Amino acid sequence: MRIDTAPDAVILVGGMGTRLRPLTLSMPKPMLPTAGVPFLTHLLSRIKDAGLSHVVLGTSFKAEVFEQHFGTGEEFGLEIEYVTEDEPLGTGGAIRNVLPHLRADTVVVFNGDVLGDTDVRAVLQTHVEPDADVTLHLVRVSDPRPFGCVQTDLSGRVTAFLEKTQDPPIDRINAGCYVFQREWIEKIPSDRPVSVERAVVFDGARVEAGAVIERSILGYDCRIGPRAIVRDSVVGNGADVGARCELLRGARVWPDVTLPDGGVRFSTNV
Repeated sequence: MRIDTAPDAVILVGGMGTRLRPLTLSMPKPMLPTAGVPFLTHLLSRIKDAGLSHVVLGTSFKAEVFEQHFGTGEEFGLEIEYVTEDEPLGTGGAIRNVLPHLRADTVVVFNGDVLGDTDVRAVLQTHVEPDADVTLHLVRVSDPRPFGCVQTDLSGRVTAFLEKTQDPPIDRINAGCYVFQREWIEKIPSDRPVSVERAVVFDGARVEAGAVIERSILGYDCRIGPRAIVRDSVVGNGADVGARCELLRGARVWPDVTLPDGGVRFSTNV
């Protein structure tokens, strides 16, 4: 893969910052002051230093505050556009929502409330060398218990997203930076909320009406029944998960196994 033009940058700043209330009742979390300037200013500086110039902000809560402060971005040496969600769309849905404003084939996506020492140029190089479709930047932390973890194989390919647990098997977490090829953003459904933490659905897998798949992998030719929930789990090739089943917290269904309707539940309601 070759990047012929500078990638676009997308910053997701639509969250309500509920964990920082009451500070965020009147101001979006990315606009809270940090070292004398709004938090988002530091991320924009990182983006500019990486050679990116076209930035699209995906806004929602108090969307007008961002444009009032940053304007067109000219003062920061950037070109900034704004796209507002009418209703929460999740991380994937928010990225899909800005698609009409994207110009490049490669898009770097940032969570607007995360700032670290990410080397954006290095992340892009990691994406380009293996000709990847989507790249997720991970970091190691000394105590991963407060976070969901990301499991990979030896080549760096993501194999599972794991929920928070008191005994995490790995110490790598999402650093809030992704790289997408535009064609994969185009594949994100535009009519409903979608999370980036990019259930993986293999060819031939069938998801019935009302089923919810989050942070999970569905194997070839498996079936997920109506109103089933599959979260942080892996379903093997050819498996059949019945209606209203709930697979959570690292559950594994072996190939060709059939679970009857309502056969596995975590909640008490039926």
